This record gives sequence, C-alpha cells and structure tokens, in this order.
Amino acid sequence: MDFFSTKRLTAEKLGEDHLADLVALHLNAEVSRDLGGVRSAEATKAYLAVNMAHWDQHGFGLWVLRTKDGAFAGRAGIRHILVDGVDEIEIAYTFKHEFWGKGFASEIATAPTDIGLSQLELPSLIGLVFVGNGASRRVLEKSNYIIEKNTTHHGEDVVIYRIRR
Repeated sequence: MDFFSTKRLTAEKLGEDHLADLVALHLNAEVSRDLGGVRSAEATKAYLAVNMAHWDQHGFGLWVLRTKDGAFAGRAGIRHILVDGVDEIEIAYTFKHEFWGKGFASEIATAPTDIGLSQLELPSLIGLVFVGNGASRRVLEKSNYIIEKNTTHHGEDVVIYRIRR
C-alpha cells in the first residue's frame, strides 16, 4: 500500500524525494530526543536508503505524512526491527514538533496498525518506546496495544507494547 489517508493526513511511500524533509526532521533536537538523538544529513541519507530497501524486501515500510494542504508533518509506518534477538515488526511514528499534542499520533497509529494486522495479516505488531516518553505510551495504549515488557534497546531503557491480530 503506497498511499493512504486519515482525517487530517495523507501518507505516501517513502522515497528519495523525501530526503530534505527527513533531514530537517532528524536535525531537530527536540524531535530526535526520543529517536536516539540528532541524525546528520549523511546518517539520514543512509536511513532513507535502508528504509527504501525495506519496502523492496517486505512490501511495506515507512510513509511520509503530509497535512491535507501538502505540508510535511512527519513519518510513520511498520517495519522489521530486531529486539532482544527477535525479529519483530514495529509501528513507528514521528512528527514535527508543531504537530505534537494535537492528536496526530493517535490518528496515524490506527492506520498502520490496521494495515499490518488486517491487510498484511501479520500476527502482531509492537511499539517500542523510551520509558520516559509518556505521550507515545499513551498513544499506544489508546490504540489498544498492551504493555509486554521493559528491555534495553541500543543502550536505552524502553517499554515494548504489543497488539495481536
């Protein structure tokens, strides 16, 4: 599914033409705080290549999010991730700071979850959240994800939430 929309957002499959928007997003210290830190333009270029390859390999991945008037809002999607030595499929979402606290994350969390569980018939999805990121934890809880465990991922304390088909 290359494209979908929600009430206030449109989503399109991640592509090379999204690099500038992603670089700006990843250079924002406040946004990147919950992503493991600021990423350089070169690191974001590598990130983009990895995530485009994910689409090629698995047929799903990250989408770029835009408001209905076309403004870049962030990114979201579902992708494979290795957690505690297990290949999991994670729901991921990140928004520009100006979109925080306005319900966009809760709005977007539903669509990739439905795509993963209903259309792709995946058995489950996880949400991986830094322990202190209460806003993202609430988004997952409102989206019917259940807390499963605490663990460490890339040296950070995280909480794993899961939803099953």
